[in-house]
Amino acid sequence: MRLFLLVSLTMLAFAANSILGRAAVGGGYMDATGFGLWRLLSGALMLAFLCRVRGLETWSRERVLRPASLWGGAALTLYMAGFTLAYQDLDAGLGALVLFGVVQISMFLWGAVRGSRTGAAQAAGAVLAFFGLAYVVWPAEGGGAPLAASLLMAASGLGWGIYSLLGRGARQPLVSTAVNFAWSSVMMLPVMLLAGGGTVLSGYGVLLAVLSGAVTSGLGYALWYRVLPRLLPAAAATVQLSVPVIAILAGAVLLGESIGLRLVFGSVAVLGGIALAVLRPPAARAPLAE
Repeated sequence: MRLFLLVSLTMLAFAANSILGRAAVGGGYMDATGFGLWRLLSGALMLAFLCRVRGLETWSRERVLRPASLWGGAALTLYMAGFTLAYQDLDAGLGALVLFGVVQISMFLWGAVRGSRTGAAQAAGAVLAFFGLAYVVWPAEGGGAPLAASLLMAASGLGWGIYSLLGRGARQPLVSTAVNFAWSSVMMLPVMLLAGGGTVLSGYGVLLAVLSGAVTSGLGYALWYRVLPRLLPAAAATVQLSVPVIAILAGAVLLGESIGLRLVFGSVAVLGGIALAVLRPPAARAPLAE
């Protein structure tokens, strides 16, 4: 029961990132890239604090300057930039669905390219998830999502997929995440300047960004890495199917977002396809983190 509660709390934290991002950026309390920078900075500080509490060395020259840290920071920046810019126009639940779907599909395709065994059910699941996403975001009269925002969120999902692949072999994931957040904070500065960010700032917006960075990202990731070793890979991958569902329901309740039939049908296709794709032997798959 304790493990179930911890996993549930972690999934709630992951879904809350979409709610907080949409509330701050979509609500006009903060500009997109400014929100992303505040989230990264507060997340880096929280993760560094957790490393210090646990007696983990974080800021050695070798660790900070190694290529894996730089690439990890770059991938995290792609995720954060696409995430925040997309939430200028996307609803929280739809954004989470696109993000989650692209992450899972990209990881599945990478495994297939690297020679992982792919059965007919897994291939069919990946195709179903892809067409489900296409159905949700395809422009149509009276339905469909903003295409530019959907592409930005897809780029964000690709960034997180790359980040997950880079971090699979990390011996100290908490330390690596802290360093990656610090690097991404630096890399986000030119992105913010190029996007004309940093111009909209409010106390409420900063509060939402800090909550997203320090609590639902920093503490959320720390909790995920704590429970991850106690989960079978199949369970770790499958349990994340709950994240878009939580975000869709929370977006409707907390932000007043509508849940139309297009979103319902698309979500069933995406999540059903992903469920088929992840039902593989545990040894053939590595868990992901949203």
